[in-house]
Amino acid sequence: MYSLVQRLKSLRHGFWYGLSERIRWSRGAFQETPARQLCIADRKQAQRIAALRDRYQVQFERRMSAATSVNNYEYLDILDRGWGESGMGRPTGGVLCDIGSASFWYAATLQTFFLPDRMVGVEVEGHRLFRDGRARIDYAAGYLSALPNAQFVVADYAEYQQPADVITAWFPFLTPAAILAWRLPLTLLAPAKLFEKIKLNLKPGGVFFMVNHGVQEAFMAEGLCAAAGLRFASRRTVPGPLSKHRMLPPVLSWWRGA
Repeated sequence: MYSLVQRLKSLRHGFWYGLSERIRWSRGAFQETPARQLCIADRKQAQRIAALRDRYQVQFERRMSAATSVNNYEYLDILDRGWGESGMGRPTGGVLCDIGSASFWYAATLQTFFLPDRMVGVEVEGHRLFRDGRARIDYAAGYLSALPNAQFVVADYAEYQQPADVITAWFPFLTPAAILAWRLPLTLLAPAKLFEKIKLNLKPGGVFFMVNHGVQEAFMAEGLCAAAGLRFASRRTVPGPLSKHRMLPPVLSWWRGA
């Protein structure tokens, strides 16, 4: 049962979501102005970024803004720390599918870490319009312009049917508060159906990797995974220096299918 305030917010978000889906506006791919160099005041953060650059031979700031570059280094840090501590082998190659990709600004991180043969980002609200007159697909096209093996698909993943060797989900929506904060209608909140589709789309021997906000949300997500038939493999909490801005530390979990 949703409160009156939640239902009213959902109606407003549903109106704008439906409008953007009907208009499907686009101004074409948008390219960020590269920062070239990053000025990081926090010593530990600067050291961590330098270590990630050396380890993965990547410099996001060469083709992204400073803010987007730092965000990518954070996600790469989460992957690097989490996978190293989990004891699981890092899967490379094959097909990677990311769920709820927003503008897929972190596609370069997934490419750097997993080295997939093909990568797909699935986002239900790919036609959202922003104040600059651009749509989310415009930003996604810009971020993927240097990744010829990557694709951005506007779809509800609960209805998406494409097998993948690796499926990733960064902070998936599990509660009414979370989806309303993202300005989406409650009609799109179907976590049980989401995890059932993940189980269905995960190839034999594949891995589902998920990141949640804090332990409480992680336990909720793990219950949904178990109910969908996914098999628990590992869990880690990684409060790295690049994630200090988060109120709750990222909780990582790994799951297997059949």
